Amino acid sequence: MTPPHLHTFAVCITDDDIDFMGHVNNAVYLRWVQDAVIAHWRRVGPAEAIASHLWIALKHEITYRKPAYLGDKLVAHVRLDRVRRESAFFETLFKRCGEVIAEVQSRWCCVDASSRSPARISRDIEQCFFPEQSLSAPPEINRACPVDGMSAMLPDDR
Repeated sequence: MTPPHLHTFAVCITDDDIDFMGHVNNAVYLRWVQDAVIAHWRRVGPAEAIASHLWIALKHEITYRKPAYLGDKLVAHVRLDRVRRESAFFETLFKRCGEVIAEVQSRWCCVDASSRSPARISRDIEQCFFPEQSLSAPPEINRACPVDGMSAMLPDDR
């Protein structure tokens, strides 16, 4: 199998993300993982598959290495590790200046958009994540972030 697409997603930290300890609340990482994984799906999935399939998070295991603070420029690096029937296993690394501050292993279930039932991930869809040649596309720009998404992409983060 060929190496998977690596999807990069600029993360924007807002005042609401900061907890009583003065750093990003741990629960915020769950929202960021969801945003980054879904953006990855929308980037590589075929249009008809995107319209007919939804993704539901089943499990997240997060290892926090260092805290993140307001003003930090973070980038989420997402890759699909493997597929098993209707499950997809993703790894997401959150980096600041090239340093990993959090790692997330997550399991997602593919769901048919009409029936809302689990749907087996077809070989065609799986191949979208494991291309013959990797994309050289720029990182996903998070339009909701008030800073230019590309400014959050530092040279060491590539």
